[in-house]
Amino acid sequence: GSPKQLQQILFEKLGLPVIRKTPKGQPSTAEDVLQELAVDFELPSLVLEYRSLSKLKSTYTDRLPEQINPETGRVHTSYHQAVAATGRLSSSDPNLQNIPIRTPLGRRIREAFIAPEGHVVMACDYSQIELRIMAHLSGDEGLLKAFHDNVDVHQATASEVFDVPYDEVDGDHRRAAKAINFGLMYGMSAFGLSRQLNIGRAEAQAYMDTYFLRYPGVRQFMDETREKAREQGYVETLFGRRLYLPDIRASNMQRRQGAERAAINAPMQGTAADIIKRAMIAVDAWLQKKKPRAHLVMQVHDELVFEVHEKDLAKLEKNVVRLMSGAADLDVPLVVDTGHGADWDTAH
Repeated sequence: GSPKQLQQILFEKLGLPVIRKTPKGQPSTAEDVLQELAVDFELPSLVLEYRSLSKLKSTYTDRLPEQINPETGRVHTSYHQAVAATGRLSSSDPNLQNIPIRTPLGRRIREAFIAPEGHVVMACDYSQIELRIMAHLSGDEGLLKAFHDNVDVHQATASEVFDVPYDEVDGDHRRAAKAINFGLMYGMSAFGLSRQLNIGRAEAQAYMDTYFLRYPGVRQFMDETREKAREQGYVETLFGRRLYLPDIRASNMQRRQGAERAAINAPMQGTAADIIKRAMIAVDAWLQKKKPRAHLVMQVHDELVFEVHEKDLAKLEKNVVRLMSGAADLDVPLVVDTGHGADWDTAH
């Protein structure tokens, strides 16, 4: 139903608590609001499920079959170099970088992307590349050690932030540490972290303060990057590509804070984009030279997807991992996870 119909049913008929209001003063039915209500009430949960299924149907199960090329029997996307400000490739007609992976039903869409007989789909994905770039750029000893020791970096962060032995970190601690690791990279505030973890703002701030005490190099890098961005009006990737921030000195506080968040994240996301493009060039050169029965068919941000003949799989996997992990010289290893199967979902 429409937001107005939902407002009437949820807040007038059922009398559910109003979590947040729209700019026009109406009770919000946004996804995060419904997720909060769904913890205690059944109907918001059903509405979220319906919205998810409706989007899957309209965006993918109805639309993708219409976009199959009758001559090739395949779906052909378009990639764009100059849409995302960070330099990431974007995809359209159809967008193949947005195929769901987090839900079982979403993954069913990926099952529809199959390899021809005698071939398999192989997926090669950089592991935690932006965190590794953060470790390299910040030079923080704790982060560098975690990656060099090849430990679970979220578990290591949880051990530091919550002051528990590494082997005693539980799932809740690790989830919170993961939210902190990625949240700080995207400039998340204590308020944002408190909402994500469903804890008080003071507790979220305490987590962040402890994190910066344990990883002082990260804080120093963030402070220096913001300051340099204000002076120069731009930040740079590891390879010197500039990312301009026109709002970094804006008088409007919201726009300025948005630019400050971008100043922290853009070097990481931009460097990751540069690295995978370097990897794609290296892989393409190897494919042209060695001519295995294989094709690079998709790029999904930190992941390269191939279609490969079963007999050439081992050779392709070995060389793609070698080329991807050697695409940049970082102070931490560039780790590449691989998988393969009859379809794209199984390849994960």
